[in-house]
Amino acid sequence: MATTAQTPLSGLAHHLVNHDVLNEQQALEAQTQADKEKIPFISYAVKNELIDSLATAESAANEFGVPLFNLDAMDMDRTAVELVAESLIRKHHTLPLYKRANRLFVAVSDPTNLQALDEIKFHTGLNTEQILVDETKLAEAINQFVESQNSAMADLDSDDLDGLDDLEVTGGEEESTDTNEDSDIDDTPIVRFVNKILLDAIKKGVSDIHMEPYEKTYRVRYRLDGVLQEVASPPNNLANKIASRIKVMSRLDISERRVPQDGRMKMHLSKNRAIDFRVSTCPTLFGEKIVMRILDPTSASLGIEVLGYEADQQQLFLDAIHKPYGMVLVTGPTGSGKTVSLYTALSILNTADRNISTAEDPVEINLPGINQVNVNPRVGLTFSSALKAFLRQDPDIIMVGEIRDMETGEIGIKAAQTGHMVLSTLHTNDAPQTLTRLINMGIAPFNIASAVSLIIAQRLARRLCEQCKAPVNIPTDALLREGFKEEQIEGIQIFSATGCDDCSKGYKGRVGIYQVMPISEAMGKLIMEGGNALQLAALAKKEGISDLRQSGLLKVKSGLTSLEEINRVITG
Repeated sequence: MATTAQTPLSGLAHHLVNHDVLNEQQALEAQTQADKEKIPFISYAVKNELIDSLATAESAANEFGVPLFNLDAMDMDRTAVELVAESLIRKHHTLPLYKRANRLFVAVSDPTNLQALDEIKFHTGLNTEQILVDETKLAEAINQFVESQNSAMADLDSDDLDGLDDLEVTGGEEESTDTNEDSDIDDTPIVRFVNKILLDAIKKGVSDIHMEPYEKTYRVRYRLDGVLQEVASPPNNLANKIASRIKVMSRLDISERRVPQDGRMKMHLSKNRAIDFRVSTCPTLFGEKIVMRILDPTSASLGIEVLGYEADQQQLFLDAIHKPYGMVLVTGPTGSGKTVSLYTALSILNTADRNISTAEDPVEINLPGINQVNVNPRVGLTFSSALKAFLRQDPDIIMVGEIRDMETGEIGIKAAQTGHMVLSTLHTNDAPQTLTRLINMGIAPFNIASAVSLIIAQRLARRLCEQCKAPVNIPTDALLREGFKEEQIEGIQIFSATGCDDCSKGYKGRVGIYQVMPISEAMGKLIMEGGNALQLAALAKKEGISDLRQSGLLKVKSGLTSLEEINRVITG
């Protein structure tokens, strides 16, 4: 029976009436009830046995020229499903099956539902193509997907996460530019999961947390004692929710996923203790990677005694920072503990009779009593401009996060020459190379020789666990090849890592390895004569300054770390 021109029926309902599968009244009632239940017309009609699911699919395929596929015979790509929000899948009763290049193939039981394809295309940025399937099998597949989602959320909402949604977390100074509500980020299981990851990291003494989305997996890794290790693998369809939660906590823009963002947040563990997190997001191929650096203020107040300096090295360090003027440089790769060394020096010098100012990018640890400036090149607040401002504010001690260019280096040198103590860092492999690096920046050798008083090169090595470290026998000739001197080998006992419940693969904590090189008169003369790094290193050795390798071997001899660990962190 054909419909009249005034009928409100359209799409698949109109087709079924035209082919006498339903009469007009049945179709109108079914469409009205489907709208009330907020489900597609075909879902209502099949559920109430008004039509046969397979026969309808075959008829629609012929009518609209769309091929009909057997959903049971198709391998569904889970990563394709996770490209589309669960709310869209439920709303339009569709299911993404697989992705090829920039095309997303979507299973539908109603080929007239073009709005679904348009919305999915808008949200994914992919061209969408429909695949017609049997409504009954599509409903079963969608239910399986929803159940897997609920199961994943239930895993995050397990008993061991109870109470984690009550932690107080505050964001950084920058307000988020996004003002829209997003219920996903307030899901209690997500909140608890993120809080558990943060708390566990703090308890274990982790330095960085990595949250990484991949095509078919999602992993969370901790950097513990300088080594990354995987600790969790939540379902990768939760990647966007986890990222959004962290961005809200850090007051970042949750609507912006195309460019990197930087933020901060503070977790209040008690009235007297709070931990800062420096948050960095970066868009990757399959979502946003998030790295959080844990900034524990207590690390700056540990005291120089626990950092790992030998007695003579510690005395050289203390003598240098207590001079009324001069420059002390700390050098090493990222993650070698330079910041902790500088903050330890500042904590020692932080007294009421000194004016201390720092320029950092970013400020990592808040130290009361010290004037800390967060440089911001975008608004013109650079290291050099901050240094110029410090020199007009009657400083005693200045700390520059890093000397990156000639202008900053020259201002720091000038400050050190005019009655100020200047502390800073560079990225070089050892102490002698630091001097040649400054010369290569364009700083005059005579200024370097007169201003720099001490250079510290450092690394961090994992400390052997006292509970499970085991002695190991190494032949004498092998020890000599490693760099030990003959007089050091007699009676030596070397230990290796084994592993127990109290440690991480045989290691627990870290210890510093240092080359502490004061600039002597002979070294200053060599600098002004244009000596290179090799000549400076030879002179340092002649003056009795241990290089990083020798300092590391002393830690091995004393049983603090293993030979394997020294070979890992120190080359040459």
